[in-house]
Amino acid sequence: MDAKKELFQKLQQDILLWQGFKSTSSGKAERIGLGGIEDSFPGGVFPKKAIHEFITIAPEDAAASDGFIAGLLAVLMENGAACVWVSTSRRLFPASLSLFNVEPERIIFIDVQSERDVLWIAEEALKCEGLAAVVAELNKVSLIESRRLQLAVESSGVTGFILRKDGNKAASTVATARWKISPLPSESHDGMPGLGFPRWQVELLKVRNGNPGSFVLEWAGEKFKEVKKLNKQTIWSDLERRQIG
Repeated sequence: MDAKKELFQKLQQDILLWQGFKSTSSGKAERIGLGGIEDSFPGGVFPKKAIHEFITIAPEDAAASDGFIAGLLAVLMENGAACVWVSTSRRLFPASLSLFNVEPERIIFIDVQSERDVLWIAEEALKCEGLAAVVAELNKVSLIESRRLQLAVESSGVTGFILRKDGNKAASTVATARWKISPLPSESHDGMPGLGFPRWQVELLKVRNGNPGSFVLEWAGEKFKEVKKLNKQTIWSDLERRQIG
């Protein structure tokens, strides 16, 4: 019986490894600074050797997803590797990446005419082990197409991001995680006037072998910072305290 249990646990670990989740049995989990969001993944590890899908229906959601992905790229590209970003209608302004500590010149932007070309370039780029990540903007992606992209990352170890515009949250794909990033009003810090750091509502809609959830996150200049959610009682108490003071 113990032998069967051991074999089953080993098989589970192997499957997670193939899906991009590193084993944490030999040491501390390799965190990338997403706070409680990372606890949603098996072993508390953000899967790098995987396909991540982002639902981007409205233009503001697409812009928020661009910023969130840029923050992830700041971590993934720390070792000096490059990234490929391919689309048919790119709206991202490359210089804005510097706000997230990403050097725009290390992003290879490829603008093409058809979705078919986006898929082909993304698949070929995902096979290149020297890249840190590949970002593909697509109107939709089928189960078979997503499977081909997943097979590419499993062999190379490159992280894949799909910005999907069709808005179908129940679409059948093999993506390890499905995200929806929405913009939130920023807050000024230390009483300084002007805009604060970019802030988002981060919804992890699907995570394979993990726990979906909703989080509030902001980019605090050099890294992500999780914003604690305040309930009504906490907000009311804070207002009363200010009035008394």
